[in-house]
Amino acid sequence: MVYQSPVGARDLLPLDVAQKRWIEDRLEQVFHRWGYHRIITSTLERMDTLMAGGAIDRSMVIQLQNSHDEDLGLRPELTASIARTAVTRMGGVTYPQRLYYNANVFQRTAELKHNRQQEFYQAGVELLGSGGRLADAEILLLVADCLQALGLNHWSLILGEAQITRSLLKAFPPHLQEKVRSAIAHLDRVTIDTLPLSDELRERARIMLDLRGNPADVLQKLSNLGLDESLQAVVDHLRLLVELLDISVISSTRFIQARGIETILDLSLLQTFDYYTGVVFEVVSHTDGQTRVIGRGGRYDQLLELYHPKAESIPGIGFVLFLEDLQQILLSAGRLPQTTSASNWLIVPETPDAYTAAFAYATKLRDSTHLVRVEMDLGGRDADEIRQYARDRTISQIAWIKADGSKTIESTIRGVGG
Repeated sequence: MVYQSPVGARDLLPLDVAQKRWIEDRLEQVFHRWGYHRIITSTLERMDTLMAGGAIDRSMVIQLQNSHDEDLGLRPELTASIARTAVTRMGGVTYPQRLYYNANVFQRTAELKHNRQQEFYQAGVELLGSGGRLADAEILLLVADCLQALGLNHWSLILGEAQITRSLLKAFPPHLQEKVRSAIAHLDRVTIDTLPLSDELRERARIMLDLRGNPADVLQKLSNLGLDESLQAVVDHLRLLVELLDISVISSTRFIQARGIETILDLSLLQTFDYYTGVVFEVVSHTDGQTRVIGRGGRYDQLLELYHPKAESIPGIGFVLFLEDLQQILLSAGRLPQTTSASNWLIVPETPDAYTAAFAYATKLRDSTHLVRVEMDLGGRDADEIRQYARDRTISQIAWIKADGSKTIESTIRGVGG
């Protein structure tokens, strides 16, 4: 019998972990600089928590059942879990709350052929308790800072607005709204031309097809749709947000247009998890001729009240970055570690009565104020085999320890020292 990981799961070997940690460490430094604190939520959630408000499709959840016959699921994302935790476990806190996470999620896929992945690693943030343009801008600029810290260039911010898009779709017959939305999202003019729509609605759909591109151009086209006052206020918010982003990017030496960063306004953009109420966005990388979504996010001002004991409304906005996709891009760019970290020392007790002295010297080295990696030779090899092992593992120094605690230090690079 051959023992393997379950279908859709995968093991991370030491080099995989080293590369993943390289990314995570840099992201965490950025999160800390912006005042965010890490939160860790349960991998398991009750299904009614995940299904609250229809935010998550049940078919996406890998479901379990415990001894109490509770319907449980492995979290397919973190926002719902953090929203639940914030309103049920963090009562009385001062808002805004800035939280970040670094965790695995599980998403069921329709096809399990060829071990299609179902376990993923994500890092992201949630900014809770603050609405408005300033909070939206903070999240979008934080995304840019994260990618800058990773040295990732040539990416686009695809910016949409869920409230505008849904309002524009409401003009269509309910049974056709999903077909219209799908056709617009896929730039499918043929479907738009063949759907049973009035001339006026067909022209509206064609206009919506073109509501993507340069923000100024898209906003100008929006003004020709005869929006009501409330929706015009949303458009004005979006326009001012884009202007704020442009000014912030231009004035910062950390984000310069020469690095290939651009903002695209796309009002066909709707996210997978349908709890977004305002700004939505995707982060798209353009490297080696490939376009890849490496993150997404948006505003969800009605989600937290679903979990709140008193149904209080608390605004929220956040984003997630997909670590596997980032790892592949950074690996191809040669930015990630190619080997695991080597040990600095190999401690060799020359005789059994030297064990105590060897452990004592290894402890002394490990107590250094700087990280020092120290291995103990566990016996069974002669001196030549020990030296070969050290060279194979690129261990820079060997300490040969005698019973009286005296030692001989040997460099695997320069030869023998004292």
